[in-house]
Amino acid sequence: MANLRIELKKSLNGRNDKHIATANSLGLHKIGNVTVQPDNPQTRGKIAQIGYLLKVTEE
Repeated sequence: MANLRIELKKSLNGRNDKHIATANSLGLHKIGNVTVQPDNPQTRGKIAQIGYLLKVTEE
């Protein structure tokens, strides 16, 4: 099963509270934070919600 490398590229300041909570659930708190998550429907849904803040690459 593939993994996704997710990096927070834009600030969470002033964003919708749900979008901040989604970023935090992925383990992203500050610009430049990187996390590796499994490629599954749950992770893809989170990325779809806040994709404009992220850089996503497959591992």
